[in-house]
Amino acid sequence: MSVLPEAFYLPADDGGFEPTRATQSLWDPDAQHGGPPTALLAHVLDGSAAAGTRMARISVDFLGPIPRRPARVAVTELRPGRLVRLAQADLVIDGRAAVTARAWYIATGPTPPVETPSAPPPPVPSAPDRPQTVASSDFGYGQAIEWRFTESDAPGTTGVWTRVRVPLVAGQDLTGLARALIVADSANGLSLTLPPDRWLSIPPTMTATLLRPPTGEWVHMECRTHLSDDGLGLAEATLRDPKGLLAEVAQPLLIRAR
Repeated sequence: MSVLPEAFYLPADDGGFEPTRATQSLWDPDAQHGGPPTALLAHVLDGSAAAGTRMARISVDFLGPIPRRPARVAVTELRPGRLVRLAQADLVIDGRAAVTARAWYIATGPTPPVETPSAPPPPVPSAPDRPQTVASSDFGYGQAIEWRFTESDAPGTTGVWTRVRVPLVAGQDLTGLARALIVADSANGLSLTLPPDRWLSIPPTMTATLLRPPTGEWVHMECRTHLSDDGLGLAEATLRDPKGLLAEVAQPLLIRAR
């Protein structure tokens, strides 16, 4: 495995961000995987959030291939509020929005009187003799995550523990929210039903509904892909840490033969 970059993004002097090789997509070496931009937009949105609120849902639209070029983030307040708030962040590259994210924030409050039981995932497997990868290709994003697979009972289903190896932004601590969102957009790629050398499986958007941020370094993904009979698909993932449920992820899919 080649030496990892310092982070997914380097802060630029103009307030923007320079993507590193850690953002590199499997499909195009000059494009970014959807996970790092999703986490970056959420990170910037969190910086504008009021104290005592937490991101409860983020919907991210990928408006085309995401160039691995310098970017800036523009934030727009869509629905101010004390208890609920809606904000938008755009990843602007070469003068146009390449990714748009909308996030709902909800105010935190006292602990409810009922505790919801949540089944924990399987334990993290011991480190294999050789690092596990998500594909045979050598690509930056795949190397920036540690993958330890727990199950793959049938085509279209996969269980895997993930650990992000580098910070999201150089010089800044990696938050639990970033750990979850960097890997959330991998649900489709992890649970492919059809061989990727012969079939396209493209998610134009991704929605993550968040119960809480993870504690610790590891996030488990239980991924599933379902196909319709008219060329659409749905990829889903349940995210957990050792304490239980973290989030639910959904991605609609364009399914086409290459």
